[in-house]
Amino acid sequence: MSGNIYLYILVMAVVTYLIRLIPLTLMRKEIKNVYLRSFLYYVPYVTLAVMTFPAILHATANRWSAWTGFIVALILAYRGGSLFTVSLVACMAVFIMELIL
Repeated sequence: MSGNIYLYILVMAVVTYLIRLIPLTLMRKEIKNVYLRSFLYYVPYVTLAVMTFPAILHATANRWSAWTGFIVALILAYRGGSLFTVSLVACMAVFIMELIL
């Protein structure tokens, strides 16, 4: 990487600042569109899921154990399990599957 590192940091800071500033300056009124509000409500959850899902599949030595942990966590979360319970049981499922495979 050649060039001035401070220039790179400055450009990244300006881009990050503009991404946060532009919506604040352009949208002064409350958003009343039901569909747009619904879309904006779910954006953080979708972003987290999109970043997390590939990491789940590549975190173990075997794809089958990763899928097992994911499915167990999905079922427990759907049934209303706490975050600690879901993560603990999913980790145990991955560990047992790794022992089997």
